[in-house]
Amino acid sequence: MGDKTLTRADLAEAVFRKIGLSRTESAQLVEMVLDEVCSTIASGESVKISSFGSFLVRKKNERVGRNPKTGEEVPISPRRVAVFKPSNVLKDRILGAHGERRPKAGGLEMLKAAE
Repeated sequence: MGDKTLTRADLAEAVFRKIGLSRTESAQLVEMVLDEVCSTIASGESVKISSFGSFLVRKKNERVGRNPKTGEEVPISPRRVAVFKPSNVLKDRILGAHGERRPKAGGLEMLKAAE
């Protein structure tokens, strides 16, 4: 895995180079998009970006946790968490970048039937 992290500044620079907006306008555009995504998720709604994935809000119930240092049981209150579910297009692109192949749907059943 690479050590590089994509930052807001990197996104703004990419918009500047590829679209031709000024650097200030590019940074504002990136901020507007990220703010919209954040406020939508915070309100409990999902955000779906075609060919990329979905940001979902998942409800977690109350449960008992354990302090690993002391072993003491501690109640963990119910909460909502944001999760990301990548699209199949993104999954295929990641696998393709590493020279791997994903089995086609039904592939496992076909292998079992051939045995």
